[in-house]
Amino acid sequence: MKLQMMYSFLKTDIDLIEKELEKAVASNSTLIEQASFSLLKAGGKRIRPVFVLLGAKFGDYRIERVKNVAVALELIHMASLVHDDVIDDSKLRRGKPTVKAEWDNRIAMYTGDYILASALEYITKVEDLTAHQILADTLVEVCTGEIEQIKDKYHFGQNLRCYLRRIKRKTALLIAVSCQLGAIAAGADEQVHKQLFRFGYNVGMSYQIIDDILDFTGTEKELGKPAGEDLRQGNITLPVLFAMQDTAIKNELQHVHEHMPKTELDRVIGLIKSSGAIEQSYAISQRYLSKALKALEGLPDSRIKKTLAELAKYMGKRKF
Repeated sequence: MKLQMMYSFLKTDIDLIEKELEKAVASNSTLIEQASFSLLKAGGKRIRPVFVLLGAKFGDYRIERVKNVAVALELIHMASLVHDDVIDDSKLRRGKPTVKAEWDNRIAMYTGDYILASALEYITKVEDLTAHQILADTLVEVCTGEIEQIKDKYHFGQNLRCYLRRIKRKTALLIAVSCQLGAIAAGADEQVHKQLFRFGYNVGMSYQIIDDILDFTGTEKELGKPAGEDLRQGNITLPVLFAMQDTAIKNELQHVHEHMPKTELDRVIGLIKSSGAIEQSYAISQRYLSKALKALEGLPDSRIKKTLAELAKYMGKRKF
């Protein structure tokens, strides 16, 4: 089943959020508006807004109230992508030029900041102070994660704990609070929104590990960027950490650099793929997926619970 089919019953509300996102990135500055629209129109699965809407279904679901949370979280995600592309010097995202490639680093950073400011405007429309505190704490963690990612580039001595903490901040937290804040905005019980947080956190961890695996197993057409690009940019992901358990491969990996010829990079990717690291990484992803499904057990049986389980399985087992 295609991803969008799993939540097709939300299509009207998702379309409303898409229109709201267009309004959110509109600006008096033509340049910032063009850059923001370029990112928005590059597409994306809108996973975070979907999780907000599904989380809200466990409470008093009112789209006019819940949409503000959904828009805010997608804008934060978008802003983080723009900043990530500057940090990683990425030329392509989803097969299209990044904001920093189409304009420059300064425009990209200001565009990211503008999108983030728009997100904060939307979250002020949510009256629950708990939601504001959760989002503020999350933003601190996301920003810390971006700094840690810069610090950890080409640091081949880092351990598994460093990697897991980084992907928690980079991906899992925003998915977790999407589920949680949707429920909070709809007035759901505290026990429900905390369980949804646990679900979203584990889905996010599984999802990012799969993403890191696909960087080695996918083609440029599938990835929308060259295979192995994360490694070329010095990002040490789970398959790399497992592959480095072989001393010979670790020695090879320590010679990776940004301007490495494609033939050499392809050879290193081949070593990682033949080391068993991909299979080990899938096993860790599956552990997080199992934890996500376990977190749903205490929630009332419903179409929404079933949809969350289907989404988790899709995200944790996807090939693309």
